[in-house]
Amino acid sequence: MPPLNHGGTERVIHDLSVELQALGCAVTLFAPSDSTCPVPRIGALPSLQFLEKKHGSMPPSIPSVLETVRMEEVRHALSTFDIVHFHGEFFHAVTLGEKRKTSLTTIHWRVDELDRELFFSAFPDLPVAAISRAQEQALPISNRAGIVLHGVDPARFRPNDTPEPYLAFIGRMTDQKRPDVAIRVAQAAGRPIRLAGTVDVGNPLYFDTYVRPILSPTAEYIGPVDDTAKNVLLRGASALLFPIDWPEPFGLVMIEAMACGTPVIAWNRGSVPEVVEHGVTGFIVESEEEAVAAIGQIDRLDRRAIRERFEERFTARRMAQDYLGIYRRLLQR
Repeated sequence: MPPLNHGGTERVIHDLSVELQALGCAVTLFAPSDSTCPVPRIGALPSLQFLEKKHGSMPPSIPSVLETVRMEEVRHALSTFDIVHFHGEFFHAVTLGEKRKTSLTTIHWRVDELDRELFFSAFPDLPVAAISRAQEQALPISNRAGIVLHGVDPARFRPNDTPEPYLAFIGRMTDQKRPDVAIRVAQAAGRPIRLAGTVDVGNPLYFDTYVRPILSPTAEYIGPVDDTAKNVLLRGASALLFPIDWPEPFGLVMIEAMACGTPVIAWNRGSVPEVVEHGVTGFIVESEEEAVAAIGQIDRLDRRAIRERFEERFTARRMAQDYLGIYRRLLQR
């Protein structure tokens, strides 16, 4: 914390911790020992990224070991906190006991699959904050504690009124994010495109099968990007393409683009209608043909207005205030 390159979940947790502290909360972050988030921290073991850099490829058991040790650290300190807020998925629920009623869980993934269904059936009293209405619809009513849309620190992104002609894509190279569709749309619109992101470890053949063969001088893959490179890529782009093919629970890159004043052309899946304001901050489309048509309309959108809507809706301060409201309700209840 914060992430060195990709890592939307880690970035959200970092920004939330900093803003909660700024709002007057005493915040303790349970995180790897190589974290640099400027709040008090507990965590004896380093991150998986640190271990891989030092020792090479890790066996698949290592992430579970790291999470198990972190839960033991949490268990020892539980009684010292008013609220404990988890951003994991499963392990933490068994450590809570009576503290479950003053805990909050945010799941940064879809919650409509069988593993989540089985999990929630065993923990109906675990309060869960959804990151969109689309995600909340798949949560059991007994677990619903409220909705908090993500936010990011506005200072990390600078708006730009004079973009270049290229389009941008940022995301995992996977069939959920569909970078191949982004390339086809850019080609059909006669625009260059720059793609950034990691090759998905869960689906490594997708990039070589569907993306690499259609790369070209006008469709460039630049690999993973850190905050600085992401800022440069987004603020210089005419638009961000977000051609998702799954029920996206939020989509952090959409609001990062808006923070740069860059319009978003996104497929109507999951949280997209809650994030993109059609005709204001971008366009919501149903097909590649509609996306090509939307690219032809992006010049009529006001990039300063896009940044203003970001500042009104998607700052880290607003996110922290929303979570603070849920914490208070849990304590009162």
